[in-house]
Amino acid sequence: MSYKTMTVQRQGYVMVISINRPADVEKMVELSNELAGLCKEITWDEEVRVVIIAGVNENSFSMKMDFINRVSWANQEGGTKFLTLSESIAQLDRPVIAAINGDAIGQGLELALACDIRIASDTSYFGFPQIKAGLIPWDGGTQRLLRLVGRGKASEMILTGEVINAQEALRMGLVNKIVPPDKLMTASMDMGKEMGARGPIASRYAKEAIYKGMDMTLEQGLHLEADLYLLIHTTNDRSEGIKAFQEKRSPHFKGK
Repeated sequence: MSYKTMTVQRQGYVMVISINRPADVEKMVELSNELAGLCKEITWDEEVRVVIIAGVNENSFSMKMDFINRVSWANQEGGTKFLTLSESIAQLDRPVIAAINGDAIGQGLELALACDIRIASDTSYFGFPQIKAGLIPWDGGTQRLLRLVGRGKASEMILTGEVINAQEALRMGLVNKIVPPDKLMTASMDMGKEMGARGPIASRYAKEAIYKGMDMTLEQGLHLEADLYLLIHTTNDRSEGIKAFQEKRSPHFKGK
């Protein structure tokens, strides 16, 4: 299937979604709709075990002040519909890596926060400038940043609207890894392929335990973890993992 706002490529079990930075409101709506449709397809595609969100160019994650009024515009024209980019990505049940080349600003940073792992170029900058226009992040930024880096740093970034560099983002846990720009896709693909070789059922259950557990008490989270662990024991992948270990070879997981 062809897309107008992004390109899609597969390498083994890894799907790479490269987005174009929207040039106007109509393109933003189109990107939102195309992402939502693709994510629904991924949910039913067992051959996709890892997703990488990347940019066609280094400005793809940089959605600054020129996009800041888009929610208000969309609401006036279409009722209560929000122009979300992050929600469909956040709902994926398999690992998602953000490969951030260039700056991640505004809604572009919110899209990156919806991913599970963020790898960035060491020249990138990150920030939420919405407060400078009298607004706040609207696509999950206030909630996901808080859960990722803690209340203090999240409050500082959102309430000041100032940007931070890649080194600071790494230190505070906003990104998992920084690399030179020319190494970004190689590093992201290496991680994606490594994760894709792991048991896909175990990956999905681990992600479920992590994210659902954040909204539970410790006791509830431990029960969820135990339940998911027991479910894995009913799968063929679990038997294959044990057999491969005994035979001293790499396992061949089938997601069953």
